[in-house]
Amino acid sequence: MKPARFDYYAPRSLEKAIGLFAQYGADAKALAGGQSLMPLLNMRLARPRVLVDLNKVPKLAYVREEDGVIAVGAMTRQSDVESSAKVEKLCPLLTEAVRLIAHPAIRNRGTIGGSISHSDPAAELPAVLSALKGKIMIRGPRGQREATPEKFFLTHLTTSLEPDELVTEVRFPILPQGAGWAFEEVARRHGDFAIVGVAAYLTLESGKISDVQLALTGVAGVPVRAEAARPVLLGSEPTKEAFRAAADKVRQSIDPESDLHASKEYRRHLAGVLTVRALERSLSRARKEI
Repeated sequence: MKPARFDYYAPRSLEKAIGLFAQYGADAKALAGGQSLMPLLNMRLARPRVLVDLNKVPKLAYVREEDGVIAVGAMTRQSDVESSAKVEKLCPLLTEAVRLIAHPAIRNRGTIGGSISHSDPAAELPAVLSALKGKIMIRGPRGQREATPEKFFLTHLTTSLEPDELVTEVRFPILPQGAGWAFEEVARRHGDFAIVGVAAYLTLESGKISDVQLALTGVAGVPVRAEAARPVLLGSEPTKEAFRAAADKVRQSIDPESDLHASKEYRRHLAGVLTVRALERSLSRARKEI
């Protein structure tokens, strides 16, 4: 199929891009990497009157360290994050997750801001952002604001972005010194969307877990922070029994949906299995860092 007719703009500044969204609002769509939008246009599931191509806006592609976070411009290609030595050193959980996104050809075009804005419930980056308690920077005609993952991701493919706003930057906190990390997922084939995925990191102090964070993808319409598991783990010795108890809490706290890829029971089972795997690999890496 071919997309419905639309007007095309390719602004060369962020200010002009924002001006176009202020002018056209809900009738406009942003084109970043196009890996999600173009199929929607071709199948006419999206029919914007105006397409605003952000690929010529130079200020939106960068990776930099500042104030304890890795700040990633919205138009930064996933492959650039994947190959960044700075990201791998300071936030290796992000590097590991990006390498699980589709295939190299997709990552060469796909953008960090596009993935976050698309809000696919099976995507890796929203889960990493939730586990790390990151922030999304947003610009519109009323100025700049920031949103937490809990406020930004609303449900399947839906965010709190207003029609005249754009994601301009995504901020991933730098992992604490001595932290271990892991991203575990199960997909039908390598490069497919995850049926279930788990992002995790933990730190140790005097042989006990001093901090731990878990977030899941594929078990709800938004990434899910596994808060119920934290009390089981904090202050505990990192044993298999503790990890299994945490996995039980994760399974009890989620209510996934069944679809053509997996039943809700299987997704719940996977959530527990992957929680244990992610915690075990995080522990192994934390012990190497000590």
